[in-house]
Amino acid sequence: MSLYLADAAATLAFGRQLASRLPPTSTLLLHGDLGAGKTCLVQGLAAGLGIDEPITSPTFALAQHYRLAGIRGPAGGATGDAAGGGLVHLDLYRLDLPAAADELFAQEEEEARALGALLAVEWPERLSGLPANCWQVHLNLADPHNPDAGRRLELSAPT
Repeated sequence: MSLYLADAAATLAFGRQLASRLPPTSTLLLHGDLGAGKTCLVQGLAAGLGIDEPITSPTFALAQHYRLAGIRGPAGGATGDAAGGGLVHLDLYRLDLPAAADELFAQEEEEARALGALLAVEWPERLSGLPANCWQVHLNLADPHNPDAGRRLELSAPT
């Protein structure tokens, strides 16, 4: 699937729609340069899942876990489970060594599956190889000389 996203609002809207169509433990590999809209798309995914907290790029934290609104565990803390789902947002940009990226990806993928959560991975190119059975999302500036000209999105289903 290929489409044009005119602005951040269109990217958010597409993310919301996509979230409603994906199985809960799907993994999305988000490809694109800095400023291409990867985090904006993840914000839309989170909104589509019903997550009501702010979504930021986990560039320095490497991974962020978001629970669905209204899912509470013991002592009132937010939690996730196979029924609760949620979102795990991973950013591999700062990891120069493929082995480190592979290890973090494996850890977070296992955690996302245990939670029944969607896993969104920015900068999957840092991995030693792209994992199978993942959705591939490629975001690019529609006009490389004009960052306000919208984005081109290519979405491929797992094979």
